[in-house]
Amino acid sequence: MSEDGEIMTARAPGVSQYGSVDPAPPQPDGTFLEWQTTLMDEAAPMFQRMRTVFSFRNHGSDQACLALCAAFVTSSALLRHELAYVLGQMQNPVALPTLIERLADEHEHIMVRHEAAEAMGAIGDPSAKPILEAHLNDPHPEVSESCEVALDLLEWCESPQWEKTTW
Repeated sequence: MSEDGEIMTARAPGVSQYGSVDPAPPQPDGTFLEWQTTLMDEAAPMFQRMRTVFSFRNHGSDQACLALCAAFVTSSALLRHELAYVLGQMQNPVALPTLIERLADEHEHIMVRHEAAEAMGAIGDPSAKPILEAHLNDPHPEVSESCEVALDLLEWCESPQWEKTTW
C-alpha cells in the first residue's frame, strides 16, 4: 500500500498466475484509482484498457473484482467480453451478480453473454445453477451451449474427480 493508502500491484508485470497468454500485459505499477480511470475512459486506447483489466485480475482482491464488474458499462463489446473472461479466471463469487445480469440481458452482445455463462461455471458456485438452467433454451446457441458447459463444470466441481484434479 502506498503512503496515500492506494493499493499497488503485488505481482511482477507480465506474470499471470492463470497460465494464460494475455492479449496485453498488465500495467507494471499504478494506483487503483489510476487503473479505474483508464479502464472507464472510453477515449483511452483499447490496449491500455486491456492492460488495466489484467492488472486488476492479477491483483485478485474483491475490490479489483468489483472494479472490473463496474466496467461493464463500457460501450466496447470486446472489452465487456474480456471482463467476463477474467472474472471467470478470478473465480471470485462477488462477480456472480454482475455475470448473472450480463447473461440475462437479451440486449447484451452474444459473445459477452456466452462468456458470462462460462465464467459463472468457472467460479464453481452452485447458486448459479438455476440461472444457468433458465438459459439452456436461449435462442442463441452460443448462450445455450455455454450454459450447458457451465452446468457440466459445476457438476464436475461437485464430484470426487474435482478433489483429485491438479491444475
